Amino acid sequence: MGARRGIFVAPFDELSEPRAVAELAARAEHRGWDGFFVWDHIQYRAPVSAVADPWVTLAAVAMATERVRIGPLVTPLARRRSHKLARETVTLDRLSGGRLVLGVGLGGDRNGEFDRERFGEEDDPRARAKLLDDGLERLTSYWAGEFEPRPLQRPRIPVWVAGRWPNRAPLRRAARWDGLFPIDMEEPAQLAEMVAAVRELGARDDFEIVVDHPPGTDPDPWIEAGATWCLTGFGMQPERAEVERAIDAG
Repeated sequence: MGARRGIFVAPFDELSEPRAVAELAARAEHRGWDGFFVWDHIQYRAPVSAVADPWVTLAAVAMATERVRIGPLVTPLARRRSHKLARETVTLDRLSGGRLVLGVGLGGDRNGEFDRERFGEEDDPRARAKLLDDGLERLTSYWAGEFEPRPLQRPRIPVWVAGRWPNRAPLRRAARWDGLFPIDMEEPAQLAEMVAAVRELGARDDFEIVVDHPPGTDPDPWIEAGATWCLTGFGMQPERAEVERAIDAG
């Protein structure tokens, strides 16, 4: 059994410089990794201080690479305008030669990003869930030809949906799209239950199951539980040297 392997970094603090992230992505591609993904946040809790825009960072990554899959994990659609995101995703998909994956979710409120008074964002999770579903429907309409140009990928850009077990609502949502990104998954047995549940809900045979773990984690138990992508992540304050070591270790 096998799975594709990716690097997953927060573009924060030491890696808030897009050029540095692009250089890491090029290194990962050279070393044979399959994907390179970034966190998507407006601000983050202490001790993080510097935060880069994920979309500008991904544009730099797209220009520095030719093969690896790229994308944000995950973008809360509730704080995005669907028409603006449609333009950004299509432009990035075309810039990358059809390599973009769009990770989506409700977004968490631990970092103050949905502060209604400060940012004017929706702070109710139920309302954000509706905005997420509505946003995905609008986004796919734009991709399908309502906007030109269309994405390079057909029938559309893949969408991976984040969710926490045992919450069923994200699983129902994910089953309608292309992949599932479990959040805070503690052990392979939990993943196996989650995979079985999303399959029962109608996920396709080529549905992706995407997990992330620290460097040095044995991927085999996770692959046996159903993972099709295993990402190596580095927490909220990644250090360039640490990421380089993980990339070189393969």
